[in-house]
Amino acid sequence: MPEKSLKIATNNESASPIKVGLSACLAGYEVRYNGGHCQSRLCLDELSQHFEYVTFCPEVAAGFGTPRPTMRLVGDPEKPTLTYTLDAKREQLDLTEQLVEGFKDKLADFSGLDGYILMKNSPSCGMTRIKVYQESGYPHEQKGQGIFTAALQKEYPHLPVEEEGRLHDDKLYENFVLRVYAHHNFRHEVLDEPSVHKLIQFHSSYKYVLMAHNQKLYKELGQRLASIDKNQLEQTLADYQSAFMESLSHIASKESHTNTLMHILGYLKKAASAEARQDIHEVILKYHRGEIPLSTPLTLLKHYIKQGGSDYIRAQRYLQPYPERLGLANRI
Repeated sequence: MPEKSLKIATNNESASPIKVGLSACLAGYEVRYNGGHCQSRLCLDELSQHFEYVTFCPEVAAGFGTPRPTMRLVGDPEKPTLTYTLDAKREQLDLTEQLVEGFKDKLADFSGLDGYILMKNSPSCGMTRIKVYQESGYPHEQKGQGIFTAALQKEYPHLPVEEEGRLHDDKLYENFVLRVYAHHNFRHEVLDEPSVHKLIQFHSSYKYVLMAHNQKLYKELGQRLASIDKNQLEQTLADYQSAFMESLSHIASKESHTNTLMHILGYLKKAASAEARQDIHEVILKYHRGEIPLSTPLTLLKHYIKQGGSDYIRAQRYLQPYPERLGLANRI
């Protein structure tokens, strides 16, 4: 199956389209082993308003046909092979090389992606928890990863990747979208025309996002940027992107969000009265207790920052790391 671009909406907030890979079956293409699809309403109704999809099915690209015999992973869970049973004698046909030959030349085409959404439980596309069988026919206790997905993540280790099924968890959904936008912003704001200035400017705008997701890496990245060697900019950018995306892959807890909100509140000494700041403080504590969503203290903070906050705090992407219309801060 050739790669296809599926664009459903034109009202993307980004200056350039945010392209995200999507398993073709999730887009509604009938490419499943049984000749059907697993169309995702979340992807097609919600995320399509913000992302432009590039659809792909590695099994069809390998020429397996639709419908096709059920295939599974066997052998070493760290490096399994793809097989299917030929006949009643249970003779196994190894299809690994055919699968890899079908997608290996396509990997380079995914360099412009900012994320990838995969079909769960697939021996080619599954991201985690894929059964890998022993010669006895019983599965290993250790789970594996789909062969295409393993190759994709090896080629693009910083690319946000998630299974569609896991996106129905609000925290995982929010985190994936956050990482997609961060990946997109880093590519266009820093890597398009690399410079020390642009890297520091980018880091400054993500300071409180980093604080909320990983305090340790937040501090380490700040220390690294304090002593940049301009003659090693390429390596610095590679190291920074690796640590940056690793930091954002950690789900921010209520405690870390609360700490970050309190830090931002400290910038409102001139923009809000003591009474207003106390009210915001109480709202942040209500969020911490789980009584209200994150969107409530964020809305209050943004209101006062807009009234009289400094340019520095206004530029913080923590206040809006992705389009507000997604409503993700209402879910966490």
